[in-house]
Amino acid sequence: MVFNIFKIIFVSLLPIAELRGGIPLGLSMGMNVFLVYFIAVLSNLLVFPIVYIFLNSIHNIFMKFDFYRKTFERFLKRVRRRVHKKIEKYGYLGLTLFVAIPLPITGAYTGTLAAWFFKMNWKKSFLAVALGVFTAGIIVSLVCLFGIRVFNIFIKI
Repeated sequence: MVFNIFKIIFVSLLPIAELRGGIPLGLSMGMNVFLVYFIAVLSNLLVFPIVYIFLNSIHNIFMKFDFYRKTFERFLKRVRRRVHKKIEKYGYLGLTLFVAIPLPITGAYTGTLAAWFFKMNWKKSFLAVALGVFTAGIIVSLVCLFGIRVFNIFIKI
């Protein structure tokens, strides 16, 4: 059981899988849905401080190099020009909804990166990402449970 918990933690921390992979994994091992949800969500929430701190420290080091600084500043200007109005319009609610959609590249990693990139308040961003992770966890859990029940009905037929 402990080894299975570590599997869920590991998968929930992976950038592409996140809890969208951890929850189905735990449920496929026959674990309790509430335990799986709790483990996967908490693991996925660890992404925010890890990524945010990493970006702040590594980015500051790289900014000392002209090539990186110039490339980053050009990229930043282009992206801000494209999505600045959307960020202003939807703000933290948009960040929450983006993280809550259980699709690849819409999880805690991307949400944290967006919050850092657009210099959003880190406390509010963490709350927005956390609400998105909680919601995504519920959606993935329900889809898995519903899918398992439908699958079992078809097997009995």
